Amino acid sequence: MERTIRYNTLTSEAVGEGHPDKVCDQIADALLDEALRQDKEAHVAYEVFATTEYILIGGEMSGRGVHVDYEQVARDVLRGIGYVSPELGIGCDSCKIDVRVKEQSPDIALGVERARPEDMGAGDQGIMFGYATNETEGYMPLPHSIAQKLVRRASEMRKEGLFPHARPDMKSQVTVDYQDPAHPRVGKVLMSCQHDPEADIDEFRAFVHEKIMVPVLASFGEEGDFQWFVNPTGRFVTGGPAGDTGLTGRKLIVDTYGGASRHGGGAFSGKDPSKVDRSASYYARYIAKNLVAAGAAERLEVQLSYAIGMSEPMGIGISTFGTAHVSDEKILAAISRFFDCRPGMIIDSLGLRKGVHYRPTSVYGAFGRPDLDLPWERLDKAEALKDFFRKA
Repeated sequence: MERTIRYNTLTSEAVGEGHPDKVCDQIADALLDEALRQDKEAHVAYEVFATTEYILIGGEMSGRGVHVDYEQVARDVLRGIGYVSPELGIGCDSCKIDVRVKEQSPDIALGVERARPEDMGAGDQGIMFGYATNETEGYMPLPHSIAQKLVRRASEMRKEGLFPHARPDMKSQVTVDYQDPAHPRVGKVLMSCQHDPEADIDEFRAFVHEKIMVPVLASFGEEGDFQWFVNPTGRFVTGGPAGDTGLTGRKLIVDTYGGASRHGGGAFSGKDPSKVDRSASYYARYIAKNLVAAGAAERLEVQLSYAIGMSEPMGIGISTFGTAHVSDEKILAAISRFFDCRPGMIIDSLGLRKGVHYRPTSVYGAFGRPDLDLPWERLDKAEALKDFFRKA
């Protein structure tokens, strides 16, 4: 008998595009996009480190005729975020950039490069999780959806000149009370937003509450009272890489489900689709979302596991947290019938080398993105799954 997991409260956080870790993720994925633009079969694994006026780009890349201007791409990303001077956190034109990228190991290529996509092996071993819940329209956990929308909206307003005194670095945190599982309620909302030194902190706090928090929560039908906190230390002028170091892949839970689901430990940013850390995590989400949309369960988690160089998964597992409407055996049978979890087939079925741009997914989450048309978010299997469950 599967144990039912019920939260008392669940808290999720999100970070804006100016957060130092997210700066690194965006540079890594912008570099990946450029490498794949030049050779869609390129094998890429970039890592980025950031600190005061300094960016280090490392990792591996192998591709036919690929010549990435690493420094220019990194500076363009910084400029696009709004880091145009050291006083703001880092200067796009003034910072030092070191590049330490080498060719990918040929030992890895032995297991990955195959003539037919169905024979392609995984680029590494590992475990990946996908998750979906019917508590929001985007099939995402409520606290995480709200937390992501808060920083996304605040960043949009900053760039549009509608958020006075705001600077690029910001974070959010949302606590939802699940004591009545049928009616979850937002209890507490926190935002920390970098600001100009001359900002009046009381006016700044009032603006964040009235113009960002209240409208965003209202968009989720949350119009009741909630406790709110803005910049609890009272001052947040020094931010970005000047305030804290940044590193690729250090916001794994922010990138996925905000703590509502398990995580296999692998990061996404900077990795081409042959890395199952990325592609299989996307596919596990695709499976879980379509199954929940088909009514198999109200909450569902999918685990995929792989061995380097092997095409067939080592294992496929599910958890429904006591919310299933059909048996686990039927759900597993449906996965076997409708979803091909071999790495090459994942890449083909989701078109992960055909026009997918990865940089937009490196900030504000890879899942439940109403602002992006992502292939792993489509519900194109839901109707067939409903019919399967009706007949099973």
